[in-house]
Amino acid sequence: MSKTIFITGTSSGIGKATAQYFAQKGWNVAATMRNPDKGKDLADLSNVNVYQLDVTDESSINQAVAKAIQDFDKIDVVLNNAGYGLIGPFELATKEQIEKEFQTNLFGAMNVMRAFLPHFKQNKDGLIINLTSVGGLVTMPYTSLYHSTKFALEGFSESLAYELEQFGIRIKIVEPGAVYTNFATTSLDMTKSDSVRDYDADLQKLQQAFDTLMKPDTNTLGGGSTPEMVAETIYTAATDGSEQMRYLSGKDAEQLISMKKENDDAAFHQMMMQMLLGKEAS
Repeated sequence: MSKTIFITGTSSGIGKATAQYFAQKGWNVAATMRNPDKGKDLADLSNVNVYQLDVTDESSINQAVAKAIQDFDKIDVVLNNAGYGLIGPFELATKEQIEKEFQTNLFGAMNVMRAFLPHFKQNKDGLIINLTSVGGLVTMPYTSLYHSTKFALEGFSESLAYELEQFGIRIKIVEPGAVYTNFATTSLDMTKSDSVRDYDADLQKLQQAFDTLMKPDTNTLGGGSTPEMVAETIYTAATDGSEQMRYLSGKDAEQLISMKKENDDAAFHQMMMQMLLGKEAS
């Protein structure tokens, strides 16, 4: 009998690639997105159903989860993929931007997990895979709010695993580095101000550094991942049957973790300042 995966944020990027990859492997896929009109190509696949789901709307989460369980009878894996990136100076972030960052990246994932727990407990089986980021383990300048949600989801996942183990429910985490998608244009927001300009020089250098890291031929950390590469990592996490919790994706993610492990906090801070802002730490 085919297994079924439920995925959030499948209209593009990693979510869409993962839905296609699992479908090709013979899985049933419950592909969810805010606007189902963007999922017509997924809906054309015989083993994929598309559902409307906005992770910032708890009602839409509960409706999509209930309908997917009704349609497929049993959900084996849940992938929390939907994300929103907010970069820029914390000082300039609006209340609305901060709330959206946490509602999408953290609270939305929590609500999806909670909606599935009764189903998983009834089956005494289930796997939750949370897509965080290498940015849930290490930090870069001017991404404090994004990192805060990813660090929180990492810690939440690790602790939640203790209490769910007794029900046969497992949690795993996939942590990509740079992913070559349209995330920067569709899911990325910037904190900014017309009156506060003392961050401008740093932000210009940061943009140049990010542009370099987001291209396969110029990534200075050994290379990032395509959405398909991340999808393969997610598939491994879903099917390897191991007790491994964390799965890095991308040579740049591996390189950053090595740099973090091999250096103390001050040295790592200096490396990020030099690499991304082109200046010495003060």
